[in-house]
Amino acid sequence: MDQVINIMIVDDHDMVRLGLKTYLMLEPSFRVVAEAGNGEEALAFLQNSEQLPDLMLMDLMMPVMNGIEATKAISDKYPDIKIVMLTSFLEDDKVYQSIEAGAISYVLKTVSAEELIFAIKGALKGMPVMSAEVSQSLTRGLRVQRSQQGDEGFTEREREVLLLVADGLSNKEIADELHISIKTVKTHVSNLLMKCELDDRTQLAVLAHRKGWANK
Repeated sequence: MDQVINIMIVDDHDMVRLGLKTYLMLEPSFRVVAEAGNGEEALAFLQNSEQLPDLMLMDLMMPVMNGIEATKAISDKYPDIKIVMLTSFLEDDKVYQSIEAGAISYVLKTVSAEELIFAIKGALKGMPVMSAEVSQSLTRGLRVQRSQQGDEGFTEREREVLLLVADGLSNKEIADELHISIKTVKTHVSNLLMKCELDDRTQLAVLAHRKGWANK
């Protein structure tokens, strides 16, 4: 028998949560262990829970604390929880911000049950799953960020990580230096590689020195 996967649903609509649970029941190894109506409720549950969920299905637009805010807070405090953003909104900036906050995948609510299950299983393995339209939206969002920010669109935290990569520090050493989790460091390094269209951190370090970014 497959290992049971504990899932939490965060959405402000009761009927949506009910529908998602119905979808997830199609997969015997999935178990919905908790629900929340917004990000603040989700964080409160995690803080008082003895057993954390393996994965969270996170709505984007919610009152009190939206999906992007909640994803960032949860990813920073509970890095082992995989988060899949599940929403009706396909906006370039929202897709980019969701992935930047720590969501591993961005999935539209129009997907079939089979596609949703596939996305969840992929997320649990650390594999982002996105439709072609979502991937295109993410690419457009990245381009906008590049045009709005210096250094190829790097965020302030990414520039800090880049400098330390250029200095030859490992992910653990960077995490210790910046007081963040190793998972967060890996996410920033992956984002840097994607923005620079490179394959590994050695190439990233070389590029940083060549362009003078490491000296800023």
